[in-house]
Amino acid sequence: MERLRGSAETTVDEKGRFKVPAIFREPVEEAWGSEFFLTSITGLDVLVYPMPVWNVFEEKLAALPPVHRARAKFLERFNTFGQPVKMDPQGRLLIPSLLRDVAGISGEALVLGQTDHLKLVNKTKHLKALKAEKLTDEDYDALSRHLL
Repeated sequence: MERLRGSAETTVDEKGRFKVPAIFREPVEEAWGSEFFLTSITGLDVLVYPMPVWNVFEEKLAALPPVHRARAKFLERFNTFGQPVKMDPQGRLLIPSLLRDVAGISGEALVLGQTDHLKLVNKTKHLKALKAEKLTDEDYDALSRHLL
């Protein structure tokens, strides 16, 4: 499976479109095609799932009982903000207007690799949040239990 890593700058235009940076576009299209599901959990960012990746994830959610409370809350968030989109010939994706408004994403943005999907964030807000929220010793300890 192709791994999406690193970051690249992009711009969200006045119509709410952003161009998928070249370092991500070619690997994504080759591995998964040009159809995506754009959504968010928090409303602070845009999660960009290639549709085949989203379909696998959605199947796992569908396997949970319909009365599972966490499943219901999770689906409500994903579906409130979510919408399937197709990349245009220029490599742009249209962010759903509700998500664009809630996340406040316009102008300068960053696209972050997330292994099997991408995350679009407001560049200024994201860099400020990174400075404010440091990785702690507890974070490193928790990661080491899973990575070593």
